[in-house]
Amino acid sequence: MALTFKGLGLVEDDYPGKTQYVMALDSGTTSVRALIVDEYGIIVASARRHIKNIYPHPGWVEQDPMEILAAQIAVMMEVQFKSGIHSDAIAAIGIANQRETTVVWDRDSGQPIHNAIVWQCRRTAPMADELVRAGFENTIRAKTGLKPDAYFSGTKVKWVLDNVDGAREAARAGNLIFGTIDTWLIFNLTGGVVHATDYTNASRTMLFNIHTLEWDQELLDMLDIPVAMLPEVRWSSGDFGRVSPEIMTHSPRITGVAGDQQASLFGHCCFEPGDTKNTYGTGCFMLMNTGGTVVESEHGLLATIGIAEGGRIDYALEGSIFHAGSVITWLRDNLGIIGRVDETEEIANSIPDNGGCYLVPGFSGLGAPWWDPGSRGLLYGLTGASGRASVVRAACESMAYQTYDVLRAMEADAGRKLTSLSVDGGSAKNGFIMQFQADLLDIPVVQPESVETTALGAAYLAGLAVGYWEDREELQQNLGHGRRFEPAGDPIVMAQLLSGWHDAVARSRTVIQ
Repeated sequence: MALTFKGLGLVEDDYPGKTQYVMALDSGTTSVRALIVDEYGIIVASARRHIKNIYPHPGWVEQDPMEILAAQIAVMMEVQFKSGIHSDAIAAIGIANQRETTVVWDRDSGQPIHNAIVWQCRRTAPMADELVRAGFENTIRAKTGLKPDAYFSGTKVKWVLDNVDGAREAARAGNLIFGTIDTWLIFNLTGGVVHATDYTNASRTMLFNIHTLEWDQELLDMLDIPVAMLPEVRWSSGDFGRVSPEIMTHSPRITGVAGDQQASLFGHCCFEPGDTKNTYGTGCFMLMNTGGTVVESEHGLLATIGIAEGGRIDYALEGSIFHAGSVITWLRDNLGIIGRVDETEEIANSIPDNGGCYLVPGFSGLGAPWWDPGSRGLLYGLTGASGRASVVRAACESMAYQTYDVLRAMEADAGRKLTSLSVDGGSAKNGFIMQFQADLLDIPVVQPESVETTALGAAYLAGLAVGYWEDREELQQNLGHGRRFEPAGDPIVMAQLLSGWHDAVARSRTVIQ
């Protein structure tokens, strides 16, 4: 493939005479991966390492930034050896990352001063509540599209500065820097040369003005965060520096960066207003492209930057569900009632219905559209007839119920009805969940040919920057269709199930109030 390297100052001699590929790094909440993608959008090789979550207190979630980095570099090496495609054949690298997760590190040594505080962590919920009481809620929403919540990075940075000895003084002296996981990886992969993020990740910090496209001094003052800590913000498709030759011999460039949900939106080719996707990952995240308009939600959703490519910003409405696929791993790792994640489809189908059993996964509160940090997990409706299959089925169904609530809120905010839902993510491979989702929503649920759209989105952003793909139209040609689930549920039964779900949610929200 001929490469033009749009505007990046590269030359053909960087990649002499070899078939070229794009590498995508998908740094998620439960695992990190490296994937190699060809010009047709086909993933030709991949490698994965799991990441350990740390729970210092109930509702707190951390990860070791050095483990994330080491695992990411390891899979970059592994995928090259597995495929025989080495760094001299990598035209560009794209990064998709778990968003909001916060790392603070020493500018000179590169060492983190605390574990990464994961997006699910609720330790700063009292801080967010205080922002509301102090009258900042409308200001935050107007500037960022977000609501004051522990979910976002801003309060996490403040917590680190307030609770790590000497951190605030070091930050004021310019010795500490902050980044979400994309920034942490870029800094380390480039040997400390580049401290940058992209517009999509910046828009998730609660510190970035999505209208002016810059860090907002009023918001920084509100949380007492020095602006010198913050990374430079760049377009999602552009130059983020070269990988150090100590990591990849031929030092390919990082030219694509986006938060994982925005990368998924791009991977689905949701380029037009109204295009919508839902990712069933650790959490569930539904995004609708709203074009150049910031839609202010009245139904518990968020406004955010959806796509930042080609010199154009497309905004999005987002519904964020904190626990989806993580509920299935909880069944495996905490309860021990399943041995493998992929056996849940067969178990759920082994009984005719849920028997009145509902699982509300409020392990760290509920996200959209409820935004209730005080909610906790609840298994409701058990009888003497309930068993292992009832619990597994309830866990699977919980993803579809939560998605139903978010989709209806999104339709209300956008003033339009969806006629189908595009899906991806690990749990989108579960046929039971996808069919139940179609039945609840009464619209088709459509999988792309590859459910790895997050990685593809990162690859596409990177490839566009160097001319590996010419334009968005070429990407759309790669978008094949996979399974399609048509609604087949009885509307009366679906309404009864939803009524039971909403009763369970109401009970989960009153457990500790």
